[in-house]
Order: sequence, then C-alpha cells, then structure tokens
Amino acid sequence: MWDDLWTGANLATMAAAGAENAASAPPYGAIAEAALAVDGGRIAFAGPAADLPGAPASLARRVHEAGGAWITPGLVDCHTHLVYGGDRAREFELRLNGASYEEVAKAGGGIRYTVEQTRAASEDELYAQALPRLNDLLAEGVTTLEIKSGYGLSLEHELKMLRVARRLGESAPVTVKTTFLGAHALPPEFDRRPEDYVDAVIAMLPEIAGSGLADAVDGFCERIAFYPEQIARVFSAAEAAGLPVKLHADQLSDLKGAALAARFNALSADHLEYTGEDGVRAMALMGTVAVLLPGAFYVLHETKMPPVEAFRRAGVPIALATDSNPGSSPVTSLLLILNMGCTLFRLTPEEALAGVTRNGARALGMQETHGTLEAGKAADFVLWDISHPAELAYRIGHNPCRQVVKDGMIVRGG
Repeated sequence: MWDDLWTGANLATMAAAGAENAASAPPYGAIAEAALAVDGGRIAFAGPAADLPGAPASLARRVHEAGGAWITPGLVDCHTHLVYGGDRAREFELRLNGASYEEVAKAGGGIRYTVEQTRAASEDELYAQALPRLNDLLAEGVTTLEIKSGYGLSLEHELKMLRVARRLGESAPVTVKTTFLGAHALPPEFDRRPEDYVDAVIAMLPEIAGSGLADAVDGFCERIAFYPEQIARVFSAAEAAGLPVKLHADQLSDLKGAALAARFNALSADHLEYTGEDGVRAMALMGTVAVLLPGAFYVLHETKMPPVEAFRRAGVPIALATDSNPGSSPVTSLLLILNMGCTLFRLTPEEALAGVTRNGARALGMQETHGTLEAGKAADFVLWDISHPAELAYRIGHNPCRQVVKDGMIVRGG
C-alpha cells in the first residue's frame, strides 16, 4: 500500500511537454479530477483519479480528501541572501532621497554595511534573525531554497554564514542549497586591492569545498564589484574544487556576464537586465537558466527590463526568485514575486509558476528530483484554495496555501 493518497484534487504538475506535444499540452500540465499518491517520501502516482488501480481505501494507509484544491509542486526560491546581520532601512531612505545604488556602495554603504553587521553577529544571532524570514517563505509553500553567503568576505565569516544556512535547513521542513559568494564585494581590509582579494577568495575555496558547507560558487560581475576576468579566475578555481557555479550577471550594465556564466557551464545567470543577444545565445547553447529577480528591479527603480522575449525565442529556461537581501530586495514573499514577474517583466502566470517550480529546481541542479509532480520525484507539494493556478500570480498580499507536504510528510496545515 502507498503511505498517503490525496483525492478530489486538481494537479498543476508543471511537467514540461515534449516538443512534439507542446501545442496540445494543457497549460500548467494540468490534470482535473486527479489524485496524488506518496510512498517512502516520493510521488508514487500523479494522474486522473479514474486511472487509480483500485478504490482509494484499498490503495493507501491514509486517504486525504482535497476538496477540489489545486496541488502544485513545492515552490523553489532559487536565489536568496537570507542570512545576514542588521538591516538597511536607512539606505532605502537615502535612495528615495536621490542617492543611486552605486553612489551608496561607493560611499561605503550597501553591501559593506551588511558585512560589518554580519561579522559582528554570532552564529546564534544570525540564525535567530534569519529564521523569521525563512518562516515567511515556508508559509507560502516554499519547500526548497538556496541561501548564499557573501556578507562575511573572510574565510571565518563566510564559513559562519554557511553553517547558519545549513542549520536552517536542518531545523525546518525545507531543503536548503548553499552557495559560497565570496566574490560579492571588496571587504574594507582589501580596499582598492581587488586582485589581492580575488587571490584571497581563491585561497578560501579548498577549505570551503572540503567543509562540505557549499553546494555551489557565485560571484557578482559588475563595475561596483568584480570584472569578468576576475570572476573567471574564481570560477576556474571553483571548477578545480569540483563545485558548480552561478553568477550575478548584467544587472547594472552589460559586462558580458551571461556569456561568461555560460562559458563555465553555470547552473544559472541571475538578474540579466542588460544581457545582450550574444549572452542569450550562449545561455541557450549551454542550458544555463535565466533567473529573473523582479524584487531588486522594483526596489532599485530600474527601468531596463531583462530580455524576456529573447529568452523565450532561444528556449532559455526562465526562473524567478525573491533575491531576499537587506539592500536591494528585502522580500520574503515568493507569491509577490510571481505577481511582479508578470506585471514588471510581462511573464505569463504559467511562466511565472514554472519559474518557481520546474525552472527554479533546474537553477539549483535539482530538476531530476524536484520541481514537477511526477512519479519518482520528491513528494514536495502544496495544496492551494484557488479556482485556477493563475490566481497565485494574480492576487497581491493574499496567501491561499492550505497545506504543505515535504518529503511526503504534512508539515503545514491539517
């Protein structure tokens, strides 16, 4: 017998249709009057209830009536900076009074201020500050997320951040993927010595990799951070250490970051407002996911949209994420990001939901086990009190999450 069976449901499987079936495939991979079974923490059945091999009570130890709810895969927030000390509300105010993001950074604010606060905080303090942010995401059906370091900028403090990120994943019903973002900004002790700091980041990598605390390596490729040649050095070292890479690319200017990410077979390139056609082609060739971050676009009052239509034409997978961080995207609602992805970047609601399920999982290298409702995949899913999946992107400030299942266990809702 299966462990659990949900009946009376509608499924938004988010499974991608093959090219030969794309035209006839139902939106959202939807299946009406469906059932979903779980066994051993994996999905055992996801399809029409009429296809069940017997009466529900004879098939599973526990049968749950979904009452017409829609079930989606557990949501994936594939780009966050959830662990940090302090906040930057004052900086938000300064920007509204006319200071640009770059001006704030050059004046010693921005990331450097958060570095100071993060270095001063203990692991317990960082954990206590991050946990409410995590709980906000979990309340909206997030079952998998990525957490970056990058506010320590020294081996001691980067490891501290990564330990806190791992601890969050161990203490909450969520899968946490961790990313080492040592090449995020110049710390004060390396002021005006970027090459020396890149050397220091490269020197950190063997211990970071050996610790098992990082699942990937990231960098910030921008004039206020690091140039492509410097990021390439870090990525070469990451490659040697056996860690996949991803990149903050082309957010404020076109430094060809998207093409650089693709050259290193990156899992994803993120932001991408200024990415040109050459970057789009390179990403398409290598299968690199485009992670769009409308929260930062909104907070920073940006006007240059990422090349969404070019990504569509080239077949580049598009993901969405909160980019939850204290400076440019103090967002802890992935449902809000769905709406922003549609209203600001003109994604369709189906594209937006794919961006926080199927493509979000792909951006973390987890597409074989997460992101869709298919037999054999992890039993991470959410029941929603909605009449159509588009409601998840349509409503603002409303959370219709009824129940969350993680690894086959009900972790939220009755």
